[in-house]
Amino acid sequence: MPLDKSNNRKVQVLGIDAGGTMTDTFFVDSEGEFVVGKAQSTPQNEALGLIASSKEGLEHWGLTLEEALSGIQTGVYSGTAMLNRVVQRKGLRCGLIVNAGMEDFHRMGRAIQAYLGFAYEDRIHLNTHYYDEPLVPRHLTRGVMERVDMSGTVVIPLREDTARQAARDLIAQDVEGIVISLLHSYRNPGHERRVRDIVQEEVAASGKSIPVFASTDYYPVRKETHRTNTTILEAYAAEPSRQTLNKISSAFKENGSKFDFRVMATHGGTISWKAKELARTIVSGPIGGVVGAKYLGEVLGYSNIACSDIGGTSFDVALITQNELTIRNDPDMARLVLSLPLVAMDSVGAGAGSFIRLDPYTKAIKLGPDSAGYRVGVCWAESGIETVTISDCHVILGYLNPDNFLGGQVKLDRERAWSAMKEQIADPLGLSVEDAAAGVIELLDSDLRDYLRSMISGKGSTPGNFVCFSYGGAGPVHTYGYTEGLGFEDVIVPAWAAGFSAFGCAAADFEYRYDKSLDINIATDASADLKANQAKTLQAAWEELRERVLEEFEINGYSPDRVKLQPGFRMQYRGQLNDLEIESPITEAHSAEDWDKLVEAFNDTYGRVYAASARSPELGYSVTGAIMRGTVPIPKPKIPKEELQGETPPEDAKLGTRKFYRHKTWVDAQLYQMEKLQPGNRITGPAIIESDATTFVVPGGFETFLDGHRLFHLKEV
Repeated sequence: MPLDKSNNRKVQVLGIDAGGTMTDTFFVDSEGEFVVGKAQSTPQNEALGLIASSKEGLEHWGLTLEEALSGIQTGVYSGTAMLNRVVQRKGLRCGLIVNAGMEDFHRMGRAIQAYLGFAYEDRIHLNTHYYDEPLVPRHLTRGVMERVDMSGTVVIPLREDTARQAARDLIAQDVEGIVISLLHSYRNPGHERRVRDIVQEEVAASGKSIPVFASTDYYPVRKETHRTNTTILEAYAAEPSRQTLNKISSAFKENGSKFDFRVMATHGGTISWKAKELARTIVSGPIGGVVGAKYLGEVLGYSNIACSDIGGTSFDVALITQNELTIRNDPDMARLVLSLPLVAMDSVGAGAGSFIRLDPYTKAIKLGPDSAGYRVGVCWAESGIETVTISDCHVILGYLNPDNFLGGQVKLDRERAWSAMKEQIADPLGLSVEDAAAGVIELLDSDLRDYLRSMISGKGSTPGNFVCFSYGGAGPVHTYGYTEGLGFEDVIVPAWAAGFSAFGCAAADFEYRYDKSLDINIATDASADLKANQAKTLQAAWEELRERVLEEFEINGYSPDRVKLQPGFRMQYRGQLNDLEIESPITEAHSAEDWDKLVEAFNDTYGRVYAASARSPELGYSVTGAIMRGTVPIPKPKIPKEELQGETPPEDAKLGTRKFYRHKTWVDAQLYQMEKLQPGNRITGPAIIESDATTFVVPGGFETFLDGHRLFHLKEV
């Protein structure tokens, strides 16, 4: 991450992570070198935070925003705005058309939605369950007479007059989008597409402009509630987000950009902000970090990685095993079950901005799940925040430099945080302010450590088989705390940890992915003819999805010959509840020999994910879905590679000392400027390594080594 001031630099790629607290930008030049920018998020107008972050980062290269943007070829956005819109139920007014007699199923949801996000003790008690407001209220839901059974056979023909009446009713109620989701339309889309056409005719006759969304055109997959929720998101939340992205794109074009933004999608690739299926971008920021970890791991030769990301609002964890991301096909988000391919990750509602409160009855400390977000905490006098946060603890204990938060853009007040902590937490518990703040940090670190351990043990493995990557603006502050005693093979903090999710966006290929549900069941000893027929069924689905992928790329100006296509499928042993996603070893499937190659790929993957002894081929096989990915590679950031210097840090990297509180003792921690440390330097705690965008804490009992890739390796000593 060189900081020279040359203006001959050609900037090619921009990665963006617009988080709830900070907005990070990541610029990559034609040589693969990169620089990170950071600014506070501006939820009321995201473009303001993005422009400020871009200018801050480009200052390191001596470039103006206009100079950089004129040569950028591609920009990738990730953010949380769409997810926040769904969480707060502040989407568009939509209408829903379903089967007659099924008008209540959307608001009923699946039972699991009544306790999503609950702790175990709340899940097992019915009186703690509750239903959120449905995305589409009952009075904007209409039924049409028709029925297709689970095999795709028409049982009741479509009564077109009921579809016309449903459309007219919803149009008269001034809806801003109409969603159609009929039972089993993924098996036979005929009725649903006819209803779509009728609704579009009625919308045109009304003279209004109302978009229409049929589930079979977007998510032709099983599970009615999942499919319906996801299609509704296209109308309810994706359309407003499209307008937000349009504003961001316009703001950058006003400053000289010529590229169209892409958005990080849930499956780990990027898609255009103009893409038809924009609900795939509902959670994009944390995905960027996982993609960045996978890319960095591939370059450096790490195959098992525990990804840990702490920002202002949450702690996000994902596992990469054998260089592969785990993909969930029916995840939940914002207390909704969905039909989206999502990189498997878990989130704890605790980050640097999380509020700290005492339970009024038990006096137990409760962290989050709500957060101060970009307003940091009581320590920022202009924040308007009165409840103490984790960041207030950081300032009280000496972790953070109050004068260097965001490089001094925001001045923090330690005395203000100290007084609030005394009144709200310390005095009620009968503790000193320092012990109360330290107790909060230890509680958070313990929760995160247990969470990380349980994720890895749930995979049937141990931390010793994994390298832990720690990133995010607040990740390096807590790395020592949540990795202590776990015994990871290595613990790595990138020097660009604060912009790591934006780095992942810059490292992600331009990729579209489409899925389709299938029901293929076949015995191990099936005849060659039956195997060939089932292979052809899968091939037909691949061809349908292939056309959809190429259509999306064509909209973005890419001809089919530039797109690399990779088919895949989901398979399980017959009778199992869960399937695995498999990358197909063949590009087409027509014969019994092709079918056997697919089965062999599944058995190999199953043995890696679980154990070779767990394979059960005698049960036969079920293919539950077809997948098609299309990819266009983009220039990627080059991982730094510098010559190692001596172990002793240079004198000009030292910034003096600061009092640091841990284990009931104040100690003098040596301060270092992160950018002035040289590869090969070894630092023993207690030490604090400061950068404008993050702070890396190395307490007593730990040491860190900076390698030639500008990666800090943290070790207990």
